[in-house]
Amino acid sequence: MNRLHQLGYLVLRGWWWVRRPHTAGVRTLLVHDGQVLLVRHTYRKDWHMPGGGVNQDETLEQAARRECREEVGAVLGEMSLLGIYTNFWNGRTDHIAVFVCADFVSDGSHDWEIAEARLFDLDDLPADASPGTLRRIGDHRAGRRGVFGRW
Repeated sequence: MNRLHQLGYLVLRGWWWVRRPHTAGVRTLLVHDGQVLLVRHTYRKDWHMPGGGVNQDETLEQAARRECREEVGAVLGEMSLLGIYTNFWNGRTDHIAVFVCADFVSDGSHDWEIAEARLFDLDDLPADASPGTLRRIGDHRAGRRGVFGRW
């Protein structure tokens, strides 16, 4: 992991603790042929679905498409909403919309914050995948849609 990115991430977490913000974010479960595309960030050690924050004047769908393009070079076709989850973490309230997309093309490029992107079999997920990622994959595999609850 990049030490400078880690330090920046810790400073940001401190700022969240002081400000107590409400944020909106997106994650996208990119699945195809029994595999899921996950990313590992430069500032964290576990695997996550591609995603990030929603910009001003951007819809949830637009944010999901942008984040996938930036983080894994993916252009998304048809998407569906898996659910909307809330995470209370480090003094902030984060609302996360999770989409599912099986219709995507990735050129393998990624931005500075992604250390690695990799396809994993749904039956052989990495041991160091984040707990929230594993729960969302579980929701998808159980056929749940329109889920609301805690991350």
